[in-house]
Order: sequence, then structure tokens, then C-alpha cells
Amino acid sequence: MNRDTLKGQWKQLKGRAKQTWGQLTDDELMRIEGNAERLSGLVQERYGLTRDEAERQIDRFLDAADEPPRRH
Repeated sequence: MNRDTLKGQWKQLKGRAKQTWGQLTDDELMRIEGNAERLSGLVQERYGLTRDEAERQIDRFLDAADEPPRRH
């Protein structure tokens, strides 16, 4: 998934983002509205990461969103 697609699918992905970055509040996730740059900034701030590391985490998050759900 690319960053443009994130905005269109944000409602479906908010829960997964909350699992990935548990320190982000529901209100913060709502305000992000699928904007990858806002998400990156918040992840940087909350977790004390560099911009590059936050961007890598978001890229992994987007790649994982493309994968089909695992069956147990």
C-alpha cells in the first residue's frame, strides 16, 4: 500500500495502527486522518525516534496492510 492509499483506507487501518503504536491515543489517530506525514511526526514524538526510523516503521506498516490476514 502506498501513502496515498492510506488516506482512503484509514478508517479500516486505525485499529491496526493502534496495535502497532499503542502509545498513540484514539483521538490522535482520528486527527491524523490517514496523513502519513502526520503519523510519522506523531510516531517520532511519542517514541523518540528519528524521522528515518519513523518512516521505516510506517513503510513496514503499509507493507503489512497489503498482506492478506493470517489464518490460524
